[in-house]
Amino acid sequence: MSDPRGPAPYDALLLLSFGGPEGPDDVVPFLANVTRGRGIPEERLKEVGKHYFLFGGVSPINAQNRALLDALREDFAGHGLEIPVYWGNRNWAPYLTDTLREMVADGRRRIAVLATSAYASYSGCRQYRENLAESLSVLEAEGLPVPRVDKLRHYFNHPGFVRPMIEGVLDSLASLPEDVRAGAHLAFTTHSIPTSAADTSGPVETHGDGGSYVAEHLDVARLIAEAVREETGVEHPWELVYQSRSGAPHIPWLEPDICDHLETLHGEGVPAVVMAPIGFVSDHMEVLYDLDTEATAKAAELGLPVRRSATVGADPRFAAAVRELLLERAAAEQERPVTPCALGGLGPSHDVCPVGCCPARAPKPAAAGADSPF
Repeated sequence: MSDPRGPAPYDALLLLSFGGPEGPDDVVPFLANVTRGRGIPEERLKEVGKHYFLFGGVSPINAQNRALLDALREDFAGHGLEIPVYWGNRNWAPYLTDTLREMVADGRRRIAVLATSAYASYSGCRQYRENLAESLSVLEAEGLPVPRVDKLRHYFNHPGFVRPMIEGVLDSLASLPEDVRAGAHLAFTTHSIPTSAADTSGPVETHGDGGSYVAEHLDVARLIAEAVREETGVEHPWELVYQSRSGAPHIPWLEPDICDHLETLHGEGVPAVVMAPIGFVSDHMEVLYDLDTEATAKAAELGLPVRRSATVGADPRFAAAVRELLLERAAAEQERPVTPCALGGLGPSHDVCPVGCCPARAPKPAAAGADSPF
C-alpha cells in the first residue's frame, strides 16, 4: 500500500556509516584513514588493528550495512515509497564523496541522511556532518551541483530501535541457566568517549554532567530495564557501562569499563550478567571483539556466566523506523502537522543541530545544521 504522505521534498536517502576493511590488506590503510592527521606510524596501526586480523582482516560492518540497505529498500517498496537508497562511508569504500558524486550524476538534489549512530556526540553526529561538508566542498570545487543534505534526527528512543533491543535482552536472559537467571544483572554498554566530549554533547543547554550522550543512553537503558521487568516480573539491577576506550591514559574517559564492571559484579556475588550493547546499531567489530572476545574471556576467567544480547542490525522494525523518520522530516519540511515518535522521558530529538551542538575539537565546517555553509 502506498503511503499518501510521501518523501517529498527528498529525492534520495543516504545511509552514512563508518566503514571497515574487507580483507587483511585493507586494515592498515583503513586505520590510516580513521587516524589521519594524528601522525600515528604504520607499526602502531598494525598493533591497533590486531583485532581485525583475528577476524581475517574483515570488519562485519560493511556486510551489515548491505543487509540494512536491503531491508530499507524492501520496506520502502512494500509501502509504496519510491525513493532510492544509497550508501557511503567515512573511512572506506564506498567513500562518501564518491557516493555523493553518483547521487548528483543520478539527478539527486535533496538528500536525507541516516547516520548509523543513534546518539548525540561529536564522533556520532557532528563528525559525520563535517564529513558531509568536506565532500560537498569537493563537489563544489569540481563544478558539480551541490545537493542539499538534511540529517535525520537522533533515533535512540524510537520504538523501532528500542523494541528489538528489549527482545534481545529477554532472549539473552532466557538463555541463561535457570538457577542464575533471576539474579542476573544487566550491563548496558556503549562506546566510551572523553568526558570532555560527553559533557559538550548535544545542544548547549544540555552540556555538563555527561551531556546528551550519557542522558540519552541512560534513558534507553531505563526503558529496556522497565520493559524487561514488566514482561518477566523480575526487576534486574542494571548499570550503564562503557567499552572500546582508545585514548591516552592521562585523558579522562567515561567509566566504568565493561571488564572492570564484570570483576566488580563477580566480587559482589552476582550470579550472571547480560551485556546489552545499546550504543551500537549493528554487531560490528567493537561488539565482536570488545564484548564477544575480551569481555567474554574476562567473564570466563571469573567463572561468571554472561550472555550478549543482539543489536538492532537490519531488523524490519528498524527499517520501518527509518521510513517513519524520513516521512516525519519530509512533513516538517513541507510544514505539515507531524507528531514525532519517541519513547522515554527525553522526547524526540531536534531536526536541525543548533549552533554549539557537539562542538568540534577544532573548528571545521559542518553540513546539515544551523551553522551549515551549504
